[in-house]
Amino acid sequence: MKYVMLIYQGDALERQAALSEEERRQVYADYQGLNQTPGVTPGLPMGLPENATTVRVEGGRTLTTDGPFVGMKEAVGGWFVLEADDVDAAIEVAARVPAARYGGAVEIRPSEVYW
Repeated sequence: MKYVMLIYQGDALERQAALSEEERRQVYADYQGLNQTPGVTPGLPMGLPENATTVRVEGGRTLTTDGPFVGMKEAVGGWFVLEADDVDAAIEVAARVPAARYGGAVEIRPSEVYW
């Protein structure tokens, strides 16, 4: 089963900025280790949420808004795809995401086709 792993930044960026240089290097090493985990397909790097553009269509008109649609603490900071046997295995990998330790969260969604 493939799972899309959505990384919510929460307070992670602020908390990680307060870490020592050695601790920040460990966070980067942890992310690199995740990307090398069997079954993981890394997502592309994402820019900061404040640089996003949100698009909606209402009444046939395209509307754009600067920044994320959700509050900053809920903004997606990254993503990757994991192929795992079950959700328990996906939870084990999600628990290794540094953002989950520093005030963020990881949402696990099964990859499913609905049409």
